[in-house]
Amino acid sequence: MATLLQRSSITLSSFDIDDDPAALPDLIRAADFIFHLAGVNRPQDPEEFASGNAGLTKTIISHLTEQDRATPLLISSSIQAAQDNLYGLSKREAEDAVFAYGRQSGASVYVYRLPNVFGKWCRPNYNSAVATFCHNIANNLPIQINDPSAMMNLVYIDDVVAEFIATMDGSLCVSDPYCHVEPVHSLMLGEIADLIRSFPESRTNLGIADMSDPFTKKLYSTYLSYLPHDDFSYLLKMNVDERGSFTEFIKTADRGQVSVNISKAGVSKGNHWHHSKNEKFLVVSGQGMIQFRRVGSSNIINYPVSGDRLDVVDIPTGYTHNITNTGTTDLVTIIWCNEVYDPEKPDTYFEAVERKEQL
Repeated sequence: MATLLQRSSITLSSFDIDDDPAALPDLIRAADFIFHLAGVNRPQDPEEFASGNAGLTKTIISHLTEQDRATPLLISSSIQAAQDNLYGLSKREAEDAVFAYGRQSGASVYVYRLPNVFGKWCRPNYNSAVATFCHNIANNLPIQINDPSAMMNLVYIDDVVAEFIATMDGSLCVSDPYCHVEPVHSLMLGEIADLIRSFPESRTNLGIADMSDPFTKKLYSTYLSYLPHDDFSYLLKMNVDERGSFTEFIKTADRGQVSVNISKAGVSKGNHWHHSKNEKFLVVSGQGMIQFRRVGSSNIINYPVSGDRLDVVDIPTGYTHNITNTGTTDLVTIIWCNEVYDPEKPDTYFEAVERKEQL
C-alpha cells in the first residue's frame, strides 16, 4: 500500500495485488471515496475470473457495510459485461454487487462500462491491440491484423482519469444506469495500424500528423511512450557549405515547413523575393541584419535582429530580402515558410537587395 498523490486536502492511496490483504480493511475504513479499478481478464485458471472480479468486489463491499457511513464507490467495469463469456459474467456479477450496495446503503455508486482503453504504459501483447501495435512498430517488430475492417471503440486513459476525478469532485456521470467516458473514438483496426505506421516515417519525411484530430493527437502521444530508450533522437540532414548550413526540421501539408539556418560571421544569405511564398524569421542566437527592398523601388529597409531579443520578422511577398551575420559568432535563425519547398515551383527570384548602382 502506498500514498500516490496529495492534492490540497486530498490524499490518494493505493492497494494492489502484491499488497498485504490484511491492510485492506483499514484502508477502506479511512477512505472517503473508493476507486475500484482492479480486475482479472486473462487468468491461467478460469476460476480466477470469479474470484478476481466478483469476489474481490464483494470483499470490498463487505468491508464497506461494516461502517456506519455510506462511502461512495466507483468501479471500472467493461463492455464485456454485456456478454455471456466467463469474463463478462464475472464483471456483471461485480456490477450487480455494487448496485446492490448503493441501494442498501444509500451510497453513491458509479459503474463505468469501459470500451478499449489506450494510452501510455499499457502492457503490449496482452489485452490491447493499440498497445501492441505501438510497441511493435516503435521497436521495428511485425504486427498481425486478422481483420483490418474490424471496428474498435476506444477511450483515452487521460480522458478516463479526468472523468473519474470529475465524478469524485461531484460531477454526475451520465448513467443508464452505467456511466460512460467521452469521447469515444471509433476507427477500423487497419486505420489505427496505418496511422501508427506513419509516426516513425515522420522522422524521414519530416511530416507531422494531423494534431487537430483528437484521436491522432492522443495516439501519437501513446506511440512515443513505447520508443526504446536509445531511440528518442534522430538526425536531420544538414545542407552545409562555407557560408554555414540550412536544415529542414518539420514539413506539413497545411501549415508549411520549419527550418534552421546557420550563417557564419560576415555571411549574407538570401537576396531573393517571392510572389506568393512568405516566411517568418526568428533569430535565436547571434547578431544580424535583415534587409528589404520592394521590387521596383530603391528604398532599403533595415531590421536589426539578435538572439538577445526574440523578434519575429515577417518576410512579405514582393520584397527582395537578405539576412547578414553582423556579429562574431554563428547567426542561428528559425525560419517558417508557408509552404513546403517544391523544386518544380520554387517561387524564388534572385535579386540583390543592394543593387550595384546604389553602392
